Amino acid sequence: MFTGIIRSVGRIAERADRGDDRRLTIEWGAADWPPPSVGDSVAVNGVCLTAAACGDRQFTADVSAQTLAVTTLGELAVGSSVNLEPSLRVGDSLDGHFVSGHVDGVGRVRALAAAGRSTQLQIELAAGLLPYVARKGSITVDGVSLTVNSLVDGTGFEVNIVPHTREMTIISEYRIGTAVNIEVDLIARYLERLATGAEAAAGVSLELLRKHGYTVER
Repeated sequence: MFTGIIRSVGRIAERADRGDDRRLTIEWGAADWPPPSVGDSVAVNGVCLTAAACGDRQFTADVSAQTLAVTTLGELAVGSSVNLEPSLRVGDSLDGHFVSGHVDGVGRVRALAAAGRSTQLQIELAAGLLPYVARKGSITVDGVSLTVNSLVDGTGFEVNIVPHTREMTIISEYRIGTAVNIEVDLIARYLERLATGAEAAAGVSLELLRKHGYTVER
C-alpha cells in the first residue's frame, strides 16, 4: 500500500529481457527514505514492484509480461526517469490517499497550460475507466496522488499541478502525448462491486448509494 506522495525521482540503470518478462535495475536520486531490502515493495511510476536484489543506491525488480502490457513500464529505456515511493509503514503520515500500486490503465497527456505558477494538465482516458473518475475525487497519475478538477468532454479529466509537485516528480518532463499510468480511487472500485456484483442481491444498489450521497448523476 502507498500514498501517492513521491519520495524520489530515480532512473532506469539497466534493463534485460528474460523471455517475455523484463528485469529492471533502478537507481534512486536524493531520497529521504532508507534503501529497500530484498522483498520490499516499491512503487515505480505507480506500479508496485518487488525488490529482487539491492545494491549501492539501486535495486532490481522483475516485471511480468502482463505488467509490461498494461502499464508504461514496457516503454522505459535506460536513462528514463521514474517516480519512486516506498510502501506505507505503520505510523507513516498519510498525506495523499490510499494507493494500491495496481494500475487500471494507461492515459495520455492531451493538454498542458499554465495557470498562475501551477500547470493545468488534461489527460485522455479510456471510456471504460471514466465512470470511476469523479470531480474533486482522488486519482493517481504515474504514482502521484492528485485531485480531479473536472471531467473533460467525456474523454478525460483535468488536474492542477502545483510547482512543488511538478519539480519533485517526472511530471516536469510531460509533453503532449506522454503515456501515463492511471490508478482510480479504491473506493470507486468497491462501490461498483457492491452495486453491480452479487452483493447487490443483499440490498446494496446504485439507487441506495445515490440516496445516501455516495454517487452523483453524470
